[in-house]
Amino acid sequence: MHFISPERVSFFFLVFCLISCKHSSTDKQIETPQRPNIVIIFTDDQGYNDLGVFGSTIKTPHLDKMASQGVKLTNFYVAQAVCSASRAALLTGCYPNRIGIHNALMPNAKIGLNPKETTIAEMLKNEGYKTAIFGKWHLGDASQFLPTQHGFDEWFGIPYSNDMWPKHPQQGPIFNFPDLPLYENETITTILEDQSQLTTLITEKSVDFINRNKGNHFFLYVPHPQPHVPLYVSDKFKGKSDNGLYGDVIMEIDWSVGQINQALKDNGLEENTIVIFTSDNGPWLSYGNHAGSAYPLREGKGTAWEGGQREPFIIKYPKRSVIETPVMAIDLLPTIAELTDARLPKEVIDGKSIWKLLVGDTKESPQDAYFFYYRTNELFGVRYKKWKLYFPHHYRTMLGQEPGKDGIPGEYQMRAIEEIELYDLENDIGETNNVADSNTEVVEEIKLLANKMRYRLGDSLLELEGSETREPGRLE
Repeated sequence: MHFISPERVSFFFLVFCLISCKHSSTDKQIETPQRPNIVIIFTDDQGYNDLGVFGSTIKTPHLDKMASQGVKLTNFYVAQAVCSASRAALLTGCYPNRIGIHNALMPNAKIGLNPKETTIAEMLKNEGYKTAIFGKWHLGDASQFLPTQHGFDEWFGIPYSNDMWPKHPQQGPIFNFPDLPLYENETITTILEDQSQLTTLITEKSVDFINRNKGNHFFLYVPHPQPHVPLYVSDKFKGKSDNGLYGDVIMEIDWSVGQINQALKDNGLEENTIVIFTSDNGPWLSYGNHAGSAYPLREGKGTAWEGGQREPFIIKYPKRSVIETPVMAIDLLPTIAELTDARLPKEVIDGKSIWKLLVGDTKESPQDAYFFYYRTNELFGVRYKKWKLYFPHHYRTMLGQEPGKDGIPGEYQMRAIEEIELYDLENDIGETNNVADSNTEVVEEIKLLANKMRYRLGDSLLELEGSETREPGRLE
């Protein structure tokens, strides 16, 4: 049995040692250490290149420090390049098409996340954790779909994207959006006319939650509405970056991360708390100078190209490393379950724990491949080892188009992939050189994996219904 020094050691190294001992010794019972608190900070429409530690010129000192103290994943994917679907996957560990959540739900949507699905919040609440969400929900705005019906004890924030309001210069009149409400649990407290204080208020709520629950296990989910357009920033960061309003917004988000980490430190919780930072999808490129950057990746939000679904990802705990193995948001729920000894959902999920990868016990992904669905339920692409394969489909692009400016979007152009395309992401991160013709065996191998997934989750482009899909929640 390994010897554990009586000196203070980091919780996460202790977890690793105890797991190793547990599997190597059968004659002695090892006491499980205190389960960690979990904090997930999830921004909106932030690009791969929008943090200093990922190459941006925007100053993000708190996130850069967090990366230096923890783990940076360079091949982290969200499950879809759009709001609601991405969030559903993060919280349930399922591909969003498995649970019937597609695209971005509109205000007054007739569907939402099914109450039968198990979220991270519900999983941890069953283990005695206090749970809170401060920020954007976007998984159904009817009362039966709100966060407090999905395992969250507390909620402060907005029910859907911050552009779904009458003030949107183009979509507001087209979709006849209602007013944008600000919720406190299940009560609307304010109709938002200005959003410049939202990041600050969300941060203050998060810090207060940590202070109030320093004696409890807790799960804190902070889905910031920014930097989704319309961009808003408080006076304390307005004009402070060298990157315009978008840079100001990112600097305020970085400040928010710093405030949350400081609250953990002040309450003696720093070494017993996992903090995760990532985003829901890539930048909304049609907004030009009000959008982020996915450089050096191809395209952005609303596409299955790397710029749409590969996101910056940092997880803070005392182990400094960079991991290039592919990982997806669906893997977070089972990873958290492993670390907290929580019971996995009874329903079938798609994610698998990546803890062994994070602690350096392996360099292999727990998944055979990752599948990139979009629109209603169309399989656009597959990530397999270093390869990315795309099936024929249409996608939007701003290449050759006039970019948007100052909150007014430009117009996308639709293009088509006519035949299967294959890219070697290790040597061609920008997806510029289609190598399908010279790697036919790889193409056939990935096609087999894709067909197996289509049998399970369907493919509306091919008019295939999956055998394992579940219905979303529906209003009666």
